[in-house]
Amino acid sequence: MAITNKLVTTAILLPLLFVSPSSFAQPQYGAIGDLYLENCSACHGNSLEGTPLGLGLVGVDLPNGSSIEALIKSIGTGNPEKDMPAWSGVMTPAQIQSLAIYIVEQRSGYSYDDYNIRATFELPQGIQKSERHDFALEVFAADIDPLPFSIRPIPDGRLLLSEKKRGLSIVSTDGAKSELISGTPRIFNDSTMNNDGRALDRGIGWIQDVVAHPDYASNGWIYIYYGDRCDSCNASSRENDQPASMSKIVRGRINDGEWVDEQTIWAADLSHYTILTDLIIGGRMVLDDQGYVYFTVGAKNGFYDLGIQDLATPWGKIHRVHDDGRIPEDNPFVADENALPSIWSFGHRVAQGLRYDTQTGNLWSTEHGARGGDEVNLILPGRNYGWPLTTTGVDYDGSSIQDKFDVQFDINDMQPPIVEMTPSPAISNLIVYRGSKFPKWEGDLIVGSLKANTLYRFSIEDNKPVEREVLVQGVGRIRDITLSADGDILLLTESASGGSIVRLTPSTD
Repeated sequence: MAITNKLVTTAILLPLLFVSPSSFAQPQYGAIGDLYLENCSACHGNSLEGTPLGLGLVGVDLPNGSSIEALIKSIGTGNPEKDMPAWSGVMTPAQIQSLAIYIVEQRSGYSYDDYNIRATFELPQGIQKSERHDFALEVFAADIDPLPFSIRPIPDGRLLLSEKKRGLSIVSTDGAKSELISGTPRIFNDSTMNNDGRALDRGIGWIQDVVAHPDYASNGWIYIYYGDRCDSCNASSRENDQPASMSKIVRGRINDGEWVDEQTIWAADLSHYTILTDLIIGGRMVLDDQGYVYFTVGAKNGFYDLGIQDLATPWGKIHRVHDDGRIPEDNPFVADENALPSIWSFGHRVAQGLRYDTQTGNLWSTEHGARGGDEVNLILPGRNYGWPLTTTGVDYDGSSIQDKFDVQFDINDMQPPIVEMTPSPAISNLIVYRGSKFPKWEGDLIVGSLKANTLYRFSIEDNKPVEREVLVQGVGRIRDITLSADGDILLLTESASGGSIVRLTPSTD
């Protein structure tokens, strides 16, 4: 099967590390790696280190460029002067694209398999240099669970902290963590994780985002996004004899360490609860300054479920409700009797970040691709962001995602991303920087990542990235990012040795 129309976009390739070939991640010989071994390794080496017959592909500048587009062209056309055959006509376009992505992954020093939550990290020391500001990193709070999810400030300078498998607590202004807030929705800490060194925890029934109301100082409302878990509650749960879960948002107040006054803001119908892990639930939520709650629901019924394109299902969507749960009358599909009225945009895979810019009114989201094709999106009402019909990435085994479907669609109906990132760094949450500490970053997007352990900066003009920079590497898996009350950037990191909150402050040197 084939797609009638395909989105063809040049991926924005982030700066790669140029270090010795021995420092790179060992190639992962899945289907895409086997394709490389069978057809390319005789000349370029099993680890892309090069041989007398062909140049090395890692640790050096490539003569014809190292972008996905350049590599696809080089592989397809070959180089007769160097006895490199042309592979177009021998390999399919999807195979050539997969090889290009594989080479870029290995050049970057990480691969799609590099998700080991057991890894530990040492914080980079000393002054960190960047194009516009130098800065320093310091641990603000430690002794956090290895699987945290969210940090959000409240007006008195403290931070709300959610830990996926534990619950909600508060971090004081000196970095001390409180006891868990009692009475919140039930959080489960069991797991379906395979003990194989690669697997991420694939549990069900986690707490996700936590956000204070913009008028928290006067109303005290706090919003919790969590995976609402149930047993034998729908056909899927009963047939598979497994619990099911789905996104749910409640609000309440904290009184003397206890969660009180709980109200449900949004919940899906039980028929939409699924047995798939909360790892792909999305879980991000933001309140704007107009009284609306936006939240992401990931591909909770499977990455390649066309229900993501169906307005009658909640998954693969960004939703919008009033801060008390009412449906806004101007939501784009509120008059469509076949659509969920809370839907704001659709065609999302797993939107891992969400941020509202009060100065411009823009809503920004980050989204995981599969193997290639991570995205930074400007979210517009009623727009289709394409998944799973369009993407610049490939499936984890290197096969074409587009070839999985035979669906007619108009490419002009798809909203393209503002930034694409290949290889996939597994971008997480983001902020639009608005503060006094880093004035030359004003209005820039500061984006965290999981797999790449890297913090990025993008300057956007006219909906195009005009400047992009790696701010710092090796900080660990950045799960969340926020601004402190006084304008410092705070990073929430996760690792097997425990999570931490890292503060990024301007250099005084």
